[in-house]
Amino acid sequence: MTEKSYGGNNGVREHTNKPITKLKENPNIKMEKYTTKSQKTNKSDKGLSEIESYKKAGEVLIKVRTFARELIKPNMPLVEIAQKIEKEIIKLGAQPAFPVNLSIDDIAAHYHPTLEDETMATGLLKIDIGIHVNGFIADSAFSIDLTPDNKHKELIKASEEALENALKLLDKNPTLSEIGETIQKTISSKGFSPVINLSGHALDQYEIHAGITIPNSSNNSNKTLEPGAYAIEPFATTGEGRVIDGPSSNIYKIINPKTPRSPSARAILEYIWEKNQTLPFSMRELQEKFGNISRLAIRELEQNNIIHNYPQLIEVSRKPVSQAEHTFIKTPEGKIIITTK
Repeated sequence: MTEKSYGGNNGVREHTNKPITKLKENPNIKMEKYTTKSQKTNKSDKGLSEIESYKKAGEVLIKVRTFARELIKPNMPLVEIAQKIEKEIIKLGAQPAFPVNLSIDDIAAHYHPTLEDETMATGLLKIDIGIHVNGFIADSAFSIDLTPDNKHKELIKASEEALENALKLLDKNPTLSEIGETIQKTISSKGFSPVINLSGHALDQYEIHAGITIPNSSNNSNKTLEPGAYAIEPFATTGEGRVIDGPSSNIYKIINPKTPRSPSARAILEYIWEKNQTLPFSMRELQEKFGNISRLAIRELEQNNIIHNYPQLIEVSRKPVSQAEHTFIKTPEGKIIITTK
C-alpha cells in the first residue's frame, strides 16, 4: 500500500508514503536488521536471488488476485475479505507487504477495516495487494464493480487500458513523461480524468516506495527508468482527478523507533518491528493479537511520533475512482519482466 510521498514530488502522492523521519534504531528496543528470522521467509526461499524473489512474490500475487476475485461478493464484510486474503498469502508461502487496501467509490486508496468495522463490499471496490518474499515486493491492484447495473464498467476499463498501454511502452525505454502522457491520453479518451496527484513508484527491499515516482499524466520529465523494480498504477475518475486526505486508513508505519513509556506500547512496537520492519501494518492485525489494549498503545505511539498513520485518499469532488496496477522489473540488460501478470 503506498504512503503518499507528499513532499518532494511536486505534490504527487505515491500510493504509500516515504518515512517522515529518518529511521533510527534505539538500543533500548530489540530492533533487528532485515535478515531477522521473524520475517518468516520459507527456508527454501532464503537462497533466492533478488530477481528470483521478485518473481516468486509476483507468482504468489497472481494466485492471490485470482483468489480475491473469486472470493469477493456484494455485501461481504470488508474485514472478512482482508482476513481471508492475508491468510491466503501466508498459505502460499509469502508475507503481506502491506495491509490489503479495500477502498470503495471515492476513496481512491488507503482503506483497511478494523476488527469491529461493519463496512460491506459495495459500489466500486479497489483491491490493492502487496506481497513480499525476502523483502522483495510484488504490488498489484484491480477494481470490481459491485453495483447491480454494473455502472462502473467503463471507468474500470479506462484504468485497465491505461495500465496496459503504459506497460506496452516500456520496451521503448520511454521517459517518465511519456509514460504519464500515455496514461493520461488513454483515460481522457474515454471521457474520464486521471488522478494526477497519485502515481506509480519504484520498489526496493522492504520499501514499497523507493524514491522514483511514475506519473499518471505528462510532467515534462526526460528521465528514463534505471534497472530495478517498479509499479505502474493508473487511477481514473469521473471527478476532478485529485485526491485529498481523509480520515484514518487504520494503516500505520514505524518511522522513528524509540522506547515508549507503557509496557503495552513497547510490546506492540517490538512485535511490529520484528514482523514488518518498516513495512506498513494495520490496527486490525494488532487487535487480533493484542486485543483492546491496541488502540491505547497506538495512540501513545502516534503521540510520540514513533509511528505514522496514513489517511484515506479521497477524490476531491467525491466521485468514484478506479485503479489498476502491475509490478515489473527492468533488468541491467534493459529487459522488461512483468511479475504480476
